[in-house]
Amino acid sequence: MTLIVDHLRIQHGTITAIDDLSFAIEPGELVTIIGSNGAGKTTLLRALSGLIPTASGSASWKGQSILGRRAEDLVRSGIVHVSEGKAVIPELTVAENLELGGIWRKDKTDIALATSEVLDLFPRLGERMKQGADTLSGGERQMLAIGRAMIARPDLLLLDEPSLGLAPLVIEQIFSAIDALRQRLGLTVVLVEQNAISALGIADRGIIINLGKFVTSGSSASLMSDPTLRAAYLGF
Repeated sequence: MTLIVDHLRIQHGTITAIDDLSFAIEPGELVTIIGSNGAGKTTLLRALSGLIPTASGSASWKGQSILGRRAEDLVRSGIVHVSEGKAVIPELTVAENLELGGIWRKDKTDIALATSEVLDLFPRLGERMKQGADTLSGGERQMLAIGRAMIARPDLLLLDEPSLGLAPLVIEQIFSAIDALRQRLGLTVVLVEQNAISALGIADRGIIINLGKFVTSGSSASLMSDPTLRAAYLGF
């Protein structure tokens, strides 16, 4: 169930957003993609989740190509994308948002179990099940977005900037939850994050990209101990 990206190229008109990018992520790994604004991180996740087309190259999961497939088909195959900006439906209640996570699934008993697991992980959501999602704080919305994704029982979770706009204490809670989910369920996680220190704190490895190009990869410890990389990409 390795995720393999091979010589991937993505164009936005005349602009090359991802340029000949290759990497592999092993089953059960949590890997963070690090880079400054405009590096191509969000574009990469949108391509892997079927939201935008690619120009060339390949990407596969479980030995099957994932490019050129509809986003809903990828969800059914176990690939779930949580986009940046706390992607919930504000007009729906917390309970209704969570129900959407199981919309494609037939095992109602396991949907109920998955929902219970999410509420154990994020007790605050359990206190707000009847509230509209538009009444939640930024951190609660992010919890709801991640919780809804988990009810779909993904094998591969693509997380885009889960800490965006959140207070430091809430960021710590969100990252702890991501790590707990990964370890409990054996998920493979691709985490796109500008908060490099927090991301590397829970990641097995980091991949650094710049202007769509691969720069380097390595263990979290090795990247954080390299003074050149720290200064250029990690912000300390």
